[in-house]
Amino acid sequence: MGSAEAGVTSLAVSVVLEGLRRLEYRGYDSAGVAVLAGGSVHVRKKAGKLANLAALVKAEPLPAAAVGIGHTRWATHGAPTDVNAHPHQADDGRLAVIHNGIIENDSLLRSRLAARGHVFRSETDSEVAAALLADNYRSLDGDRAGDGPLAAAMRRTCQELEGSFTILAVHADHPGLIVAARRDSPLVVGLGDGENFLGSDVSGFIDFTRRAVELGQDQVVTLTADAVVITDFSGRPAVGNEFTVEWEAAAATKDGHSSFMAKEIHEQPEAVRRTLSGRLGSDGAVSLGELGISDKALARIQKIVIVACGTASYGGQIAKYALERWCRIPVEVDLAHEFRYRSPLVDDRTLVIAISQSGETMDTLMAVRYAREQGATVLAICNTVGATIPREADGVLYTHAGPEVAVASTKAFLTQVTATLLLALYLAQMRGSGDPTEISAAARELAGIPGRVQSVLAGAGQIEALAASMADVTSVLFIGRHVGHPVAMEGALKLKELAYIHAEGFAAGELKHGPIALIEPGQAVVVIMPSPAASPVLHAKMMSTIQEIKARGGRVIAVGEEGDAATTADALLTVPASSPLLAPLLTAIPLQLFAASLAGAKGLDIDQPRNLAKSVTVE
Repeated sequence: MGSAEAGVTSLAVSVVLEGLRRLEYRGYDSAGVAVLAGGSVHVRKKAGKLANLAALVKAEPLPAAAVGIGHTRWATHGAPTDVNAHPHQADDGRLAVIHNGIIENDSLLRSRLAARGHVFRSETDSEVAAALLADNYRSLDGDRAGDGPLAAAMRRTCQELEGSFTILAVHADHPGLIVAARRDSPLVVGLGDGENFLGSDVSGFIDFTRRAVELGQDQVVTLTADAVVITDFSGRPAVGNEFTVEWEAAAATKDGHSSFMAKEIHEQPEAVRRTLSGRLGSDGAVSLGELGISDKALARIQKIVIVACGTASYGGQIAKYALERWCRIPVEVDLAHEFRYRSPLVDDRTLVIAISQSGETMDTLMAVRYAREQGATVLAICNTVGATIPREADGVLYTHAGPEVAVASTKAFLTQVTATLLLALYLAQMRGSGDPTEISAAARELAGIPGRVQSVLAGAGQIEALAASMADVTSVLFIGRHVGHPVAMEGALKLKELAYIHAEGFAAGELKHGPIALIEPGQAVVVIMPSPAASPVLHAKMMSTIQEIKARGGRVIAVGEEGDAATTADALLTVPASSPLLAPLLTAIPLQLFAASLAGAKGLDIDQPRNLAKSVTVE
């Protein structure tokens, strides 16, 4: 986070600290800030939560300043300590640097710089970047473009670094200036009136401006209170992607809820409604004119590969069922970090769908680049306008979920599933595939899903009470069939993320092939029940599975349709009736509420679970 202002009536340190507070959701283990004042760089940094840094700044105040940078670090190189926290200083303390990402050639550079006399104080790769920038700045021999020597040194430094990075730097020689660069890590400029901002996310400066510029790959920006100059790493003039943030600052507040996650769970009806808006007609016709990929290109597709990580990958697995049934196209779902390492068979008749809430997930970005190198057409499904993945894809379908602050994804997941269902319906209608009657009925049903989501949330009290009664459990199993299988895996992930207990999701048919050995008296098992009316065969099979669990003393919690009188579970969490392929939009919600409530009953931090980050921008 960085800020350059024309005056100091709003102190830079206050602006930066507030920006860091808004970016806390990304996950971090230490925080720090640096300001330029009186011809010097002043730094405060502290391990732990942002409150620790705020207390340090209160105890040891920083001078009034118009330029400041700040950082919340998620440890990669070196433990989360005061020394390893950012900013890092070099050039006898006159230069301060913050860095997101990983410098892959840091060992080689560290040895080289140590031989030149630099004394390293931390274990981080980030201090290596600071030392290299200082070395290049001191040795600058005329390679100075119109944006000044610090920017020239930054360009030279970036050409020597290997890996992913966003770097922000200030120097005592340039009191009104911040220089920044990015490669494979997010960086956004906020355009204000007599003040400008830098952040990894627009949330950091949304209190001050909604005008933003997304920096492109391998670009350097020089920022003052009145000017923004962008070049590429070679010094050639470049432009970023300017856009307007569509949500208000208030959207990134708790708005009276106990946590951001609670708020975001309850925002899901409106988030799904926004994702459908303008895309689904009253007659069931789907219109996706904004895709950026022509119908002619989509008609040529013979295979679809979905790449994603974590929660988004479970959304992709749900999409596979709909795409194959409605579009009659073979679909594979890959974890993005495994995709390019298995030599996948993709070509110019393959559509690769990349799903990412932030649009900056490094594993997914690398999969996108690999797919394009193989000639595939890439479609991004993303929640963040102007992010790297949609910019590098051939087309994009935005989910319009609004800002999601809690680390554990809820409304982003539900809108990702909604977007992929819209895409499946669109491809089916455009290609004339599948059963037209079923597809038309599914489209009409999808239009009414926001209301059904709202009705599920009305039962939150029952779920909270159940979770409170299970605060001492140490293991929960989740099982499902058909689309219930990825929903089960998502439910297990939520519980692992939030409650820190063992949870496992698997296909119900696998129970008797090994996992049934885990069932003992009292073992909690969450069962995602198929519809007794729409999927009677699968429902009957799940009823048999429940009996197998109960015969061994297991405790069964079923998520199933209202009125499912046949269910013999110990507890039933109900959802409205739906067709099978739309059911995950409803059955996932009780699992979100259950995980959040169980974590709350244990007194854990629901919004910022330990060791996790909202957007993983390193491989």
